Order: sequence, then structure tokens, then C-alpha cells
Amino acid sequence: MFDTDVFVLGGGPAGLAAAIAARRAGFRVILADAERPPIDKACGEGLMPESLTAASRLGIRIPQSAGMSFRGVRFAGSHHSVNADFPEGVGLGVRRTVLHPLLVACAQEAGVEVSWGSPVTDLDGHKVRFGRNHLSARWIVGADSAQSSVRRRAGLDVFHTESRRFGFRRHYRATPWSNYIEIHWGDECQFYLTQVATNEMCVALLSRDPDLRIHDALSRFPELNWRFAACEPTTGGRGALVATRRLIRVVNGQIALIGDASGTVDPITGEGLSLAFQQAAALSEALAIGDLSLYERSHRKITCRPLFMADLVLLLDRWPGFRTRLLTALESRPELFADLVAMQAGHLGFGRFVHTAALLGWKLTAT
Repeated sequence: MFDTDVFVLGGGPAGLAAAIAARRAGFRVILADAERPPIDKACGEGLMPESLTAASRLGIRIPQSAGMSFRGVRFAGSHHSVNADFPEGVGLGVRRTVLHPLLVACAQEAGVEVSWGSPVTDLDGHKVRFGRNHLSARWIVGADSAQSSVRRRAGLDVFHTESRRFGFRRHYRATPWSNYIEIHWGDECQFYLTQVATNEMCVALLSRDPDLRIHDALSRFPELNWRFAACEPTTGGRGALVATRRLIRVVNGQIALIGDASGTVDPITGEGLSLAFQQAAALSEALAIGDLSLYERSHRKITCRPLFMADLVLLLDRWPGFRTRLLTALESRPELFADLVAMQAGHLGFGRFVHTAALLGWKLTAT
């Protein structure tokens, strides 16, 4: 007899989503985290339409009033730019410190038992020690970040890192000038801009240089440097190591990994929370059947497309000449960029993708 059905280690969005999904499936759920809410993280703070859809399927409602909606994606280089609307729905820019309390409230309403300020100090089979407590759980879910201790203790810490970069985030007091998430491409870095309130913008910098900071990088982007010259920072800088990391396995016995603990996709794709919400649904289905191998297979399927898109988009970071030619081609044929945005959102079939890739290849050879 176990003290609880599911024990979730990690109270970020992935852990909370896993706990909510399991609780709604009828399981007793306990979640523990060493931190206390709201838990912040350096990220782009843009929820794509598929993220909102996946959250809604879990019974998680993120109201439009929580942030600022955006209609699509804009890519901008030094001389070229292109934008496209999402094929369905809109995205939502939401401060992480606004999103996290919403998820916490949803978990509490679902009946999840939460223990904040309770670091997990020991895992031994089905037994868990956290804070001053110890209990036994039928299943243990590791949602404790990309540096997961659960992953290491479960013998799942075998992975292949394909891309390692550095991300920094800061907020500025700024009024919106666009209805899009904007990605500005430079030779050694990118800026990821998301409006999160009527007077506040999230500015995220991605680069391979650990010493490059937002203030210095802005000088390399004349348009952005001009726009932010008079904008007051509203938060301090926050940074993180970001990577595309593929795990060999995400399940071992009674232990399953979710979110960044189960592998990561470069944040340039904006797929992090969408993956976590989809994984939470797949995990709860596997728990209901009592077979975590189903989650292993579902996890691989869920991450396949985002990993492919990350590999594709990161070519623009690695090859400046290719990036310039591609942006030139997309600017002249914006419907092809719309297909790529649809592909990222999961709304483009394989046949259509092959057609788009062929047209892009032709445009690139003609550029």
C-alpha cells in the first residue's frame, strides 16, 4: 500500500501540469519543490496557440487578460523581414511570474497536495524523503529542470547534446509596435521579443557567447537599439544555459521524466511549454493504463517535430550566408514562411512540407 499514487518532484509549469493531469485522472498526487511560488525562469514568455490548446485540454485556463495576444511570428534580418499569422488561433505573451500562480491555483483547485520549500533529499525505489517528510509513491515524476537530480538517480542521465547556447532575459517598459512575436537575427546572436503587457516587453537574447549581455548586443541591431534607447528596464537580467538535448530514455521502472528534465529543445522554437503540457496529458494516460512504456513512446512522438524544427531554425544561426539568402527568399514568397509557421504549429502535412521545401530550394538557388 502506497502513501500516494503519484509524487511529482518539481513545481514549475511541467511539474504542475503533470500533477493537474494525474489528479484529474483520479490519482492521489503530492508535489514538492525546494522553492516557493512564484517561480521565475529566463525564457521568452510566449505561449504559442498549440500551448494554449494543450493547456486547455488539461483543464488549465490561461485568460487573455493575463498577458498580450499575438497573431503570428516575424523574422527580421539586417535588410530583410517576413511575417506570417498562425493558421489557427493566437498566441499569448505572459510573464512567467503571472503564469506560475495561475498554474498553482489550478493545481490546488484540482486537489493536488503541494509542499513548497521542501527539497527532496532522497529517492530509494518507491520511497521519497522531502523536507521533514517521507512517504512511498506508486509512481515518481521528475520535473526538476534540465539539471534533474531525479534523472541522475534513476539512471536516465544519458543524452546527446546537439546545441549549447546562452540565454538572457530582461523586461523593458515599452508599448507594442507589432502584433507578432519577433525574432531578430544577427551574425552571432538573436533577439526574441514578446509583448507581455500593454506597457511591458520581454526581451530575450540567445547566443553562443556566455559573456554577451542584452545591453551590449542591442548595439549590433540598429532598429532595436533605436527602439529601446529610451525604454526603462523593469526587471534585472536573468540568464540560463539553453540546449537541444535528446535523452535515450525518459522512463525507468516507476520513474518518469517530464519537461526540461526529459530533454530540451532550443528556445528559439518557443515550444517548451507546449511540450510540457502535451507530455503531461500523455503521462496521465499512461498512468491510467498502468503502463509507463506508453508514455515513453508518446514522449518520443511529441518531441519529434519540435526537435526537427529546432535543427532547421538553428541553421540560420550557424550559417549567416544561408540565413541572408533564406530571408531574401521568404520575403519574396511570404506564403512559404506561412507554411513554415504552420509546420511548427503542427498544421502542415508531410506532403505539403515537401512541396514547400522544394519551392524554397528553388528560390535559394535562384537568389
